[in-house]
Amino acid sequence: MPDHGVGETETPDGLLLARAAGGDLDAFNVIVERYDRAVYYACWAILRDQMQAEDAAQDAFIRAWNAVDSFQGENARPWLMRIATNRSLDLIRQRTRQATGSLDEQIAEQEPRWSTLSPPEVPEREAEKHELSDRLEKAIALLPEDQRVAIVLADVMGYDYSEISEVTGAAMGTIKSRISRGRTHLRSILLNDDLAREHLSQLIRHEE
Repeated sequence: MPDHGVGETETPDGLLLARAAGGDLDAFNVIVERYDRAVYYACWAILRDQMQAEDAAQDAFIRAWNAVDSFQGENARPWLMRIATNRSLDLIRQRTRQATGSLDEQIAEQEPRWSTLSPPEVPEREAEKHELSDRLEKAIALLPEDQRVAIVLADVMGYDYSEISEVTGAAMGTIKSRISRGRTHLRSILLNDDLAREHLSQLIRHEE
C-alpha cells in the first residue's frame, strides 16, 4: 500500500478516488474521514432516526466503495450525498410499508438540532426553543418525501439549487418547485399547530 504521508488531508478528492478505483483502500478511507459527518447528517436529516441514519451512512460508503470506478469529477461531496440520499429514501420506503413509528422518538440530545441555540441564559427561553425545535422536526417529518428531502438539503444543510439537483438527480425547475411547495406546506402545518404558535409567541415575548 502506498505511503500517503502527512499531506494526505490536502489531496484533492478526485485524486484520492482515482487511487481508490485502483484498489487503494487507504485513499478511500481519507474520503470517508473527510465526509463521514456530512453523510451521516444528510441521512439523519432525512430519516429522523439515529440508528437508521448510522446504518444508511455506513451503507452509503460501502456502495461508494463498490462504485468508486464510476466516479467522475473533482468534488466527492455531491456524489456521496446522492448515494446517501438514495439509500435514505430506500429506508423511508421500507419504513412506510411497516407500522408508522411514534413521532415523539427523537435523537439523543448531543445530535444536531434544527434551531441554533445560544448558551442558556433563561431556562424558560431555553425550554421554549427546544420545544419549538421539536415541533419543527415533527412538521418536517409530515412533508411528502420529495418536499422533505428538498427542504432538508436547502434549508437545513444550506445547499444551493444546482447542488440539490446534482444530489437528487432532479431538474433545477423541479427542485425549485419542491422547495416552494415544501415551504408553503410546512408553514401551513405550523400555523395549524397550536403548540408551535404558542411557543413561538413565548419566544417573541422573551425577546421584547
